[in-house]
Amino acid sequence: MKTDIEIARSIALEPIEKIAAKVAIPTDHLEHYGKYLAKVDLSELQAGHKPGKLILVTAITATKAGIGKTTVSIGLALGMNRLGHKAVVALREPSLGPCFGMKGGAAGGGYAQVLPMEKINLHFTGDFHAITSAHNMITALLDNYIYQNRNTDKGLSEVLWKRVLDVNDRSLRSIVTGLGGQVNGIPAESGFDITPASEIMAILCLSTSLEDLRRRIENILLGYTKQGEPFTVRDLGVAGAITVLLLDAIKPNLAQTTEHTPAFIHGGPFANIAHGCNSILATRMALAHSDYTITEAGFGADLGAEKFYNIKCRTAGLQPALTVLVATLGGLKMHGGVDEKDLKTQNIEGVRHGLANLDRHIKNLKSFGQTVVVAFNRFATDTEEEIALVREHCHAAGVGFAVNTAFGEGGAGAEELARLVVETIEQKPSQPLQFTYPLTASIEEKATAIAQRIYGARSIHFSAKAQRQLERIERHGWSKFPVCIAKTQYSFSDDPTAYGSVRDFDLEVRDVVINTGAEMIVLVLGALVRMPGLPRVPQAEKIDFIDGHIEGLS
Repeated sequence: MKTDIEIARSIALEPIEKIAAKVAIPTDHLEHYGKYLAKVDLSELQAGHKPGKLILVTAITATKAGIGKTTVSIGLALGMNRLGHKAVVALREPSLGPCFGMKGGAAGGGYAQVLPMEKINLHFTGDFHAITSAHNMITALLDNYIYQNRNTDKGLSEVLWKRVLDVNDRSLRSIVTGLGGQVNGIPAESGFDITPASEIMAILCLSTSLEDLRRRIENILLGYTKQGEPFTVRDLGVAGAITVLLLDAIKPNLAQTTEHTPAFIHGGPFANIAHGCNSILATRMALAHSDYTITEAGFGADLGAEKFYNIKCRTAGLQPALTVLVATLGGLKMHGGVDEKDLKTQNIEGVRHGLANLDRHIKNLKSFGQTVVVAFNRFATDTEEEIALVREHCHAAGVGFAVNTAFGEGGAGAEELARLVVETIEQKPSQPLQFTYPLTASIEEKATAIAQRIYGARSIHFSAKAQRQLERIERHGWSKFPVCIAKTQYSFSDDPTAYGSVRDFDLEVRDVVINTGAEMIVLVLGALVRMPGLPRVPQAEKIDFIDGHIEGLS
C-alpha cells in the first residue's frame, strides 16, 4: 500500500470554493490561503440551516500501538456521505512538536485523510504561530512592565506567566532570563510550555465570539502584586493588542478530505496537558452547515472525552447525539498484558484480558448519558477469531459494534460504521449530558469526582505547593471553574506503565495552573511535563524534500 503522503499526493484536490459550496458557504465569506484552504468568516455561525447532530469520536486508553481516532473520524464522515447523508468533520490542527517528534503528522491516515496534508501538518494557515506570538507578546510586555516598575510599589511579587514554542524541546522547560547586566532586564527563573498547552490556545478554542475572546484575554492571570492581588492582562492594558494578533486565527479553517468532504480544522490543545478539543467556533460552524458533525477529543476517553463533556460542552451548551469509542486489537492486547513486539500474533487471551479497558471506557461514557457504539479499527494482521471475540463481547454488553477499514478503503470501508451510527442515533440517541461534578463544588471535590468515578482511583491528594494554590483559588472566587487534569495518556492512573483496567491507586496533584482566561483550573499529576522532549530517533530524521516532494509526513 502507498504511504500516507503518496496517497495524499495522488488525489486531485477540488478548489476550496467548490468544497464550501457543498455546505452552502458563499465564496465572499472565504478568506483564501491558496487554492485549497480558506478561513471562514464568523458570520457563517448564524447560517439559517437547522443545527445538525453532533457525534464525538473517542478511544480506549492510548498505547504506543496506536488507535486511529482521526482516521476513524474522517472515515465516518466519508462513509456517511457515501450513504447520502450531509456530514462534515471538525478536527484539531496538528502541532509541529509531535509531527517532527513521535507521530510524523496528525491529518488522518491512508485513504481517510484531510488535505492538503503537507500544509495542514506544517504551517497550515498560521494559527499556531499567531497563538505563539500572542502568548509571547504578553510575556515581553509583562517583562517590560516589571523592568519599568522595578523600583516602585507597582512591581510584582510573583510571576506565573511563562513562554511557549511549538517545538518539543526539553532544554527549555526551565530557564533563566535577563542575564547579561541591567540593560538586558531583571534575572528571573522562567520556562517554556509547548504551544498546545498555552492558555491562549485554550482561550481560542473555548471562546464563543470575538468579544468573548477579548474578555477572556483580559482575565488572564499573569502574577500577583506586592499587595498580594491578582495581576491580569487587563491591568497590563494590552488586551486589545493581543486580540488584534488573533483576528485571523479565531476564524475556523476549511479544508477537504480524500473524498472531498468539507472539513473544519481549528485549534489544537493536547488532551494530556490541556483540554484536547478543537474550537467551539469550528464545531458550531460545522453544525450549522451539516446534518451530522463528527468531531474528536484527544487520547483516551478518560482524558479527551471527559474534558469534551465537562469543559467544552458545558461552556458551549453542546449536546452530543452519540459517542463512538475506537478500539484496536493492538491496543486491547497491550492492555491485556501482551508485549509490544508480539501484537501482530494472534492472542485470544490477551484480547480477552484487554477488554476490561474497553468496558471501563464504555461505563464511563454511559455515565455522561451517552449512547455508545464501538468502532473497531481493523489492521491487516487482525484475525477473524480475534475480531469475533470483540464483536460478541460488545453485543453481550448491549453496545453497537462495527468494523472500520477506512484506512485502506476510504469511505467504502466505513459504511458499516456509518449505518450503525445513523441507526443508533435514530433509535436511541444520547440523553442530556450528565456532568461528573457541579460547578459549585470545590476544586478538591471536582478532582475527587473525576479521580474516583472516571479513573477508578482510591484517593487524590494535593501537594503542599498545590494546596497553596487552592487557597488562592478559594480566596479570589475561581473555584467555580471546571478542572482540567493533566496526566499521562497511557493509563487511568498517573503511572504510564500501568496498562489495562488498573484501580484503587492513589493520585497526587503536583501543581495547579490557574487559567482565569480559559476559565479552568489545570491540575498536574505525576511526572507529566507541559513541554515534551524529542525521542531518541525523532521523526524529523525521516522528513525531507526530494524530487520536488515533501517526504516523511504521515
